[in-house]
Amino acid sequence: MHVRIGDGATDEEASAVAAALAEHLGADIEVLVGDADEPAATAAAPETEYPLDDDLGPTERERKLREEIEEILGGGPEKYKQRLPEQGKLFVRDRLDLWFGEDGDGGPGDADREGAADGIQFEDGKFAAFDEWHPDSPEVEEYDENTRLPGDGLLTGAATFEDRDVHWMANDFTVKAGSMAGRGVEKFLRMQQRALKSGNPVLYLMDSSGGRIDQQTGFFANREGIGKYYYNHSMLSGYVPQICVLYGPCIAGAAYTPVFADFTIMVEGMSAMAIASPRMVKMVTGEEIDMQDLGGPAVHAKHSGSADLVAKDEREARAMAAKLMSYLPDKAGEKPPRSEPENPKFSPEGIDEVVPDNPNKAYDVHDLLDRICDAESVMEMKPEYGKEIVTAFARIDGRPVGVVANQPNHRSGAIFPDAAEKAAEFIWTCDAYEIPLLYLCDTPGFMAGSEVEKDAILEKGKKFIYATSSATVPKQTVVVRKAYGAGIYAMGGPAYDPESVLGLPSGEIAIMGPEAAINAVYANKLDAIDDPEERKQREQELREEYRQDIDAHRMASEVVIDDVVPPSTLRGELVNRFAFYEDVEKDLPDKKHGTVL
Repeated sequence: MHVRIGDGATDEEASAVAAALAEHLGADIEVLVGDADEPAATAAAPETEYPLDDDLGPTERERKLREEIEEILGGGPEKYKQRLPEQGKLFVRDRLDLWFGEDGDGGPGDADREGAADGIQFEDGKFAAFDEWHPDSPEVEEYDENTRLPGDGLLTGAATFEDRDVHWMANDFTVKAGSMAGRGVEKFLRMQQRALKSGNPVLYLMDSSGGRIDQQTGFFANREGIGKYYYNHSMLSGYVPQICVLYGPCIAGAAYTPVFADFTIMVEGMSAMAIASPRMVKMVTGEEIDMQDLGGPAVHAKHSGSADLVAKDEREARAMAAKLMSYLPDKAGEKPPRSEPENPKFSPEGIDEVVPDNPNKAYDVHDLLDRICDAESVMEMKPEYGKEIVTAFARIDGRPVGVVANQPNHRSGAIFPDAAEKAAEFIWTCDAYEIPLLYLCDTPGFMAGSEVEKDAILEKGKKFIYATSSATVPKQTVVVRKAYGAGIYAMGGPAYDPESVLGLPSGEIAIMGPEAAINAVYANKLDAIDDPEERKQREQELREEYRQDIDAHRMASEVVIDDVVPPSTLRGELVNRFAFYEDVEKDLPDKKHGTVL
């Protein structure tokens, strides 16, 4: 059990607290001081000693209860369990072993079934729907294997995951395809409401076909029904991290949990989510489409943006969730956990060569991140969606940061609607969980044209700017190269309350780039020059004059930006600035909330 005490406690005090709690609670105790990630003191639970041995033990009553529990843990009808390997998925109890087994690397059959996985602290509601199917129930006249409803098809409880206390839920697909009904719904709601009280993260291991239509009375529209799921999701949003992993086709109401979660991981070949099944789509629209084309990982990773990550299998999905958790605090108001600092994958000495001097030449911003961030710490979110902007968690000197970086390798880094929306949501999430922001600006600005107007570039761009404006976490902005138009506004420019704005010598800030500006201001004068060579020379002279007016040196001279830094020192500058501003406090106007998001 983890216990956190005040920042000023000494090692001796921590040891005393650990020993006292271990003795009192009969459990192993780790005491963490302040925001530390490593325990300052540990104490093992005392061995149980009984003064007298009276030879008493469990009776037939307990033996019968254990048999009932074992029957419940067996899941739904055997024929459905046998189909799971064909679908590439684990039985839900084996999935829990994988997530919460010893060393986080359990797997089928690793845990004692009655005791469950090592990391599961307890499970609530095992006996849900017991009277509807179990042979020991007085309500069941004749037991039928095909009517099994253990746990009502939905499991909930608490566990230790990556040394963190979490709430969890998991659908049992062998019970009516993981569908939701009255008792399971009640368990889900209780788990969410307890998360609101405990302030611990929530893991949703989803594999549900939606609500049981034939049993909808009593759990669909009433106050404590499925609709309350999404009310609770909304209350939990930004309060504790919510991570959802999809293991099957989640349809209708079941599809809202993944989109309400802070992070959604889909698994190739098995995951899907959609507002209606292919059969319902055909009935309503006449369209014939299979589940993967309707709502598989490719759809939600590339087109809708609803999937943050796509895993190749169940084991990788767990690893992704574990890595995600390493950047996140347990709840809002707490600092994210620090790790041991690591040097970057490549030397910062190469930054100047990575960034081309020509503002129109492409490069991959990941090459820049590999020289700024701690090695192997960059975890990109929604990599296939809105690819003009990279949104990623990373570490700089062990500190988690949220990176918002233009990607010149894709559409020159121009900001399209999907990228704007992706960035806004990422900034909003980082701000909720106290994760500082690093903006790497290299963009010609927001894209123009009829297609992006139809796709709401103004509306989605507004959300991007609003999120940057409203974020109260420490923000550092680097003008890597071009910062044109409203792009510099969205990307944490000087007017948007960053703690620092740094420029590389390749940086430029302007209303528009040299070519567009010269065309707008000097087009008539240039057209009046008859000699093509003379006109070309004059155009080049004007371009160079314009670039001198907008480059980082001029911006620093006018104190628009705070400093122009040698590229090889950029990481060191960011390390110092994030450390210095770690505890900065910012206030927003006293209001209920804005109207943009």
